[in-house]
Amino acid sequence: MSEEETVFGNYLEELAILICSRAYGGIKSSSPGIDLEFEKDRKKYTVAIKSGPNWANSNQISKMKLDFQRAKRVLRQSGSMPEIIAVNGCCYGKDNQPDKGDYFKYCGQLFWELISGDVDLYIRIIEPLDKEAKQKDDSFKEAYSIKVNLLTAEFLNQFCNNGEIEWHKLIKFVSENQLP
Repeated sequence: MSEEETVFGNYLEELAILICSRAYGGIKSSSPGIDLEFEKDRKKYTVAIKSGPNWANSNQISKMKLDFQRAKRVLRQSGSMPEIIAVNGCCYGKDNQPDKGDYFKYCGQLFWELISGDVDLYIRIIEPLDKEAKQKDDSFKEAYSIKVNLLTAEFLNQFCNNGEIEWHKLIKFVSENQLP
């Protein structure tokens, strides 16, 4: 996953937790692999938040299921919870079969509605998300440009003479055996 995707994914997770905290008193979960916990309609929800619906391979799905099972055990030990519902919440996208047996996968509108109670929230958050994405993109581009300039200067100093590449130095650097 690229740095930009990670930054944006973390932002969406934080946003979802903030929204749920205001709507239902949701909290950042202390259970490994679980991002959000909240109560709604006398049910306890444990949520693993992902950016989009196509985030995992079969091993990652298996790990998420184990994380949900562990969280359920801990919650049941800590008090009487009539029903605990595990949710893979995806900030965007669709899944037309949300019941996965062991958990539910709510994407896009269904996810935002679940954590906020607002059926139209997924539409209303687009403008602030766009603004945040542009700010993050500008910061990333600036940092990237600085790094490219530093690496270019280092390359010129080590492997060039008056702008001409000294190939023997470069080949020696990348290929010469350095064993003692």
